[in-house]
Amino acid sequence: MPGPAGALDVSTLTVVAIGLAGLLGLFLVSCWLQERSVRALAWWGSAYLIGAGSMALWMAPQSRWVPPEIPEALTLLACGIIWSGVRLFHGRRLEPTGTFAGALLWPALCHFSLLAEGTHARLALGALFVAIYTFAIAFELWRERRKTLFSRTAALIVPSLHAAIFLMPIAMQLLAPQKDASAWLTVFAVEAMIYSTGTAFIVLLMVKDHHVQVYRHAAWTDPLTGLFNRRAFLDHARALCDGQAAKSLPVTLLMFDLDHFKSINDRFGHATGDEVLRVFAQVLRRSTRASDIVGRLGGEEFAAILPGDKAIAEMVGERIRASFEVAGVTIAGYEIGGTVSIGAGISHAPVRDIDALINCADGVLYEAKRSGRNRIRTARADAPSLVPAQHAPSMAPGDMLPVPVPAE
Repeated sequence: MPGPAGALDVSTLTVVAIGLAGLLGLFLVSCWLQERSVRALAWWGSAYLIGAGSMALWMAPQSRWVPPEIPEALTLLACGIIWSGVRLFHGRRLEPTGTFAGALLWPALCHFSLLAEGTHARLALGALFVAIYTFAIAFELWRERRKTLFSRTAALIVPSLHAAIFLMPIAMQLLAPQKDASAWLTVFAVEAMIYSTGTAFIVLLMVKDHHVQVYRHAAWTDPLTGLFNRRAFLDHARALCDGQAAKSLPVTLLMFDLDHFKSINDRFGHATGDEVLRVFAQVLRRSTRASDIVGRLGGEEFAAILPGDKAIAEMVGERIRASFEVAGVTIAGYEIGGTVSIGAGISHAPVRDIDALINCADGVLYEAKRSGRNRIRTARADAPSLVPAQHAPSMAPGDMLPVPVPAE
């Protein structure tokens, strides 16, 4: 029976939603065919097509020959595939159990009389299943911190709003159990179209961010070690210094130089020397905190800048020194006996010139090497008596961590 003038026809809206979901699914699959490296596009496109198929089965005149739990299970499968696509896009492990759980459980649950076709309990449980999937999608998107703020916020808001819409039947059952659900179905049909379009936009925005991140990573990363290169390290170091200065907190820069590295290259070859650099980079990455910034400045010289004072510098530096002394005993099948010398420049005043901090750390680094290597030395970069690195005097004994030095 036609509704009142101006009312939205649910069947018409649903047909439009089916066509829109199908077109968006084909569009995402075609994007994947052009960009095979982003496999998640194929998953998302497939989910859209499955979702369109489930709505078509639900609306088809012959649907009485198709058990209603089949299109409903397909809808849950589409949600699970979207969730898996998000995990795949961000390099996380696929979880087949979570992907297919809803679709496999739903037909079995529908055999209970409480969940018979048309009951409020069935409507509420189905809405809850979809809401769980969409909140899980929002969580996976929010976990990814490498995107721009805009795309991350949008990717959280859109699935969360969708989940909230699907939870409406539960609220309606609790607040107005006798009310006809046609009003909710109209809202759902309109929301499905808006959500489908919005999600496709978010997907393309995520792919764009992914490409930007790939190019940025290539420009900022040292190809041998995977650490920041000199340019990226200095850019991030300046940002950290500005942040510490705004809070009137100290900052420490550590310079690292692998001991006798030229001799390692001469004795074992450059391939082994490269492996030594990679091993030290792994030690450096494992031994520093998330707030610390590490990079390779060139050759066997590495650097780290971290928020903190002399106590933090000595703690982190000693952890790196001791870890590499263990890791460097045998590398690539050779008895390397690798060690590292460390110089730490500490500034309690705002760092206006990052080069001055580097020069300070470099000066005490060479003091550590002259004192026997395999040790850490520290100095105040903002001390009034500080002189250029190449003329730096020997440090006081209290500025050196006593470390046993193996025989040359």
